[in-house]
Parts: sequence; C-alpha cells; structure tokens
Amino acid sequence: MEVPKDQISTLLDLGLYSSAHMLGCFLVSSPAANVESSPHLKSESLVLLGDALFREREYRRAIHTYKQALQYYKIIPKQNSATIRSSLQSNRSSSPNSFNVSAVNENEVKFKIASCYCALSDNRAALVEMEGIPSKARNLQMNLLMGKLYRFARHNRAAIACYKECLRNCPFVFEAIIALAELGATAKDIISLFPQTSNRSGKTPFDHFDSNRWLPRYVEAQCCIASNDYKGGLELFLDLLQRFPNNIHLLLEIAKVEAIMGKNDEAIMNFEKARSIDPYLVTYMDEYAMLLKMKSDYSMLNKLVYDLLNIDSTRPEVFVTLSVLWETKDERGALSYAEKSIRIDERHITGFIMKGNLLLALKQPDAAVSAFRNAQELRPDIRSYQGLVHSHLALSKIKEALYAAREAMKAMPQSAKALKLVGDVHASNSGGREKAKKFYESALRLEPGYLGSALALAELHVIEGRNRDAVSLLERYLKDWADDSLHVKLAQVFAATNMLQDALSHYQAALRMNPQNEAAKKGLERLEKQMKGVDPDAPEDDEDNEVDDADGDQEETELL
Repeated sequence: MEVPKDQISTLLDLGLYSSAHMLGCFLVSSPAANVESSPHLKSESLVLLGDALFREREYRRAIHTYKQALQYYKIIPKQNSATIRSSLQSNRSSSPNSFNVSAVNENEVKFKIASCYCALSDNRAALVEMEGIPSKARNLQMNLLMGKLYRFARHNRAAIACYKECLRNCPFVFEAIIALAELGATAKDIISLFPQTSNRSGKTPFDHFDSNRWLPRYVEAQCCIASNDYKGGLELFLDLLQRFPNNIHLLLEIAKVEAIMGKNDEAIMNFEKARSIDPYLVTYMDEYAMLLKMKSDYSMLNKLVYDLLNIDSTRPEVFVTLSVLWETKDERGALSYAEKSIRIDERHITGFIMKGNLLLALKQPDAAVSAFRNAQELRPDIRSYQGLVHSHLALSKIKEALYAAREAMKAMPQSAKALKLVGDVHASNSGGREKAKKFYESALRLEPGYLGSALALAELHVIEGRNRDAVSLLERYLKDWADDSLHVKLAQVFAATNMLQDALSHYQAALRMNPQNEAAKKGLERLEKQMKGVDPDAPEDDEDNEVDDADGDQEETELL
C-alpha cells in the first residue's frame, strides 16, 4: 500500500499537525520516494513534512527539511528529458500520488524557510533567503515579509518599495499602510497606490466599502500620528469611530493616542470600553497598565495582570504590564520583566520606554539613554524624547538635553509637552529660568489644560521667590481641574511659606483623591518635622551650568 501524499495536506488543513508530521515520516521513507528514481516525489514529500513541522513550531527541523527538499528539487532538471517524457507517459494511468513533474515551487519553499527564521528571530538569515526570490515572482505575502525584513535591517528605501507593491495588489493591507506612514510617506502618496481598475460590476475595489472615503481617512489618520500630529490624527480616528461604533481597532488606536497626549482619563475609558467588548485583548494593554499605575489604581492593575497571564503569557505586552506592577515593589525585578518583553519582541517600543524609566529610577542614566534611543529609532514619540532629556540632565549633559528637547519641539511644534521639555532644560540652571518661564507660558497658551506646564511654572515661581504667583496659578487651575498633583504642589508652596495649616489641608485633600500618592505621603512627613520646628530640607545652591548657544536661541525664538 502506497503512502497517500494528499492525505498530509488534508491533515494540515484540518489542523491535525502531529498526525501530518507522523504520516510525513512514512511518506519520506517510502520506497516510492526514492532519491535515485523519484527525486521529484522525495522533494514534495519533504516540503509537506516541513509544513507539518512548521505548524508544530519545530522551526529548525522545518528549515532543515525544507532545505533538503530544495536540494532534491535541483536534481530534477539534470535528468535526461527523454527519461522524463517516458516517465510521464508510463504514469498517466497510475496513482495521483505518483508523477514525475514536480509540484514544488522553489520560491514558496524559500519563503517558508524565511518564515521559520523570522519565528526564530533570525531576521538576517530570513532576509538572505527572501532575496533569493526574484522580485517579479514575489506574491503579496512575500512582499509584506520583505518589507518588514528590510525595515528591520534599516534598508528603508527597499522596505518602502515592498510595502508599496503590497498596496498596489490590495489596498487593505493595513500593516503596509501603517509602515509607509511611519517611514514618512504622505497620505496622498499612499492613497495613489490603491488599485483603480474596475471589476465586472463597474465598481472600483473600494466602492463597496468606501462610500464615505473611510479607507483614505484612515490613511490620513495614520500619517498624522506618524508625523506627531496627534490632535489631527485623533480627530480623524474619532470621526471614523462614529461611522464604525465599537470598532476595537479604532478604540485601541484612539486610546493609545490619548495616552501619548496626556488625556489619561479619556484613554482609560476607551481602553476599558475595548476590553468590555473583547475581554481577551492583549494589544496595547501595557499602555493601559501604565495609565492605571499613574492613577494608582492598583486593584485594576492587579486584575489586568491576572487576566493577561491567563490569556497569553508569551506576549511582550504581558511582561511590560508585569514590569509596571512590580515597579513599586521591586525596581530591579520590574527591570527584568521589561527586558524579558524586549527579548520576546526586540521592536516592542513600550518595553524600551519602561526599561529606560526604570534605569533612570535606579540611577543608571547612561543605560537609560541607550534604552530611550532604541525606542526612538523604532518610532519617536514624546515619551522617548522626555526620557532622553531627563537622562541627559541626570548626567549633567545640558547641551545634549537641550538638543534632544529641541528635536522634540521641531518634530512636534504643536505639542505643549515638547515646549515644556525645552523649558525643563533651561530651568535646570539659574541662568536659563527666564527662558524656561517663556516656554512654560507658551505651552499653557497652546494647551491650557496641560497640568505639567502649570506645575513646572509654579515650581519656577517658588524657586524665584514668587510664592503668591505660584499659589494664584495653582488655585486657578484647581477650580477647573481637580487633581491630586495640584493639591500636593499647593501644599509644598504653603509649607515653604510657613502656612502649615493650609499645607496640611492640601496634603490631606491629595491623599483623599489618591491614597497612594507618594509625594503627598512624604510631604506629610516633612510637614510633621516643620511643625516640630525642624528644617526638613536645607536649601542647596544650584551649580550654574550655562549653555552658550546663540544659533539654538534663534531657532527657539522662531519655533516659539
């Protein structure tokens, strides 16, 4: 009885990979698949066995098997053509599993080998395999993988060409749309790639879906986000959400952008809405975890960790979420979780952001710089710029900090956070405080609700002895924004001016709003010392760290 080759394909289609693997072993060792007489059958059998191994995630065995298949495939053309013709004639009435014309597609086997290397995170070897496939022979899947591999290797021009080819074949390859936006393509360029030929009904491919141009608007939104125009991107996403309510992908994209913009309450609400629709979500849940930590909502954070571990404990988002949870308990333990997320996916941006923040907290700013740069190379956003600036300031590298802050301001001219970042650098030395004040005020004009700028400006007032101005600013904000950080800053100002009872009431108000607020807890401890007549923190003279940069000053004036 011959081993039925077609049954392996059936088993693979049914998801019975272990049975397909075992049957493949019989097929490969069958006398019918003899290398001397039937290299074509041997090659095909090995490809099917490789497919079973790939599905069972035995990637190295699959690679070895696929490469053997290609070796036997190369023998076939060397056979005498007359022998092949006679073999064809003698096999016409034989079993459909016995034929001398190989069904092996060399390019598809190379693609499978490359996919195995990708699964093993060996992107360089994967790229070598893929480059062996002629460009005209590549299908949609091949072009998408080539684009990813070229991007990993920082060959951006080649990556762009591959992603464009994907969209010429199918406009709905969202991965290609997002990648092209991140690589700097304009919305107009991307939309121009979409196929315009009509089908039998006389309609273009998008007419069935796109009566209100939803796909081009999605492209525009992604291009806005990639160019750091978060406000524009958010407006477009929100517009799309009205047309597609409860769209999980849109909800997650909106929540992520809101988190970057500092709209934390809105972001939390949208993450929770997405989870209520699909409680098994993992994508972007590490971003959600960071927001819960900022809100000191540890009960929800614990529940999120528990849920994610039960859903899929192999995803990088799960380990970043664990890192966020452990940050308050054990910073070194948290760092190990962040590093684990990067080992799982070396392009996971939040893993690098989390690692940088932890290294900064552990007073390792040199290593933090490296982590934030890795995040920035993958996709720059305000968090990587903030991390770089704070790391350079911790190293007393004021010029480097100023350069990073100015880069953020150039990349995000409409971002209050970027303006505030430049102000932070100037505020770090006494000679730059007047400049810092201007940047903080510009940030508040641009985004009046950004409390970070209000708190920084209040701190600057305090440093320069303008306590009344600080109190007036903070109380004005407290009328519109009930936030524990405002109460803490007011308490600190009142404590510094010996208005101890007012300080006490604001610390208590902060702790009522957020019982986990560490600054409020420490402030209360200092306040107790003050009430006992003990100076809690003696003033320290700041060392001047002047930066003479006339060109940069002119540049900043123009940007302001």
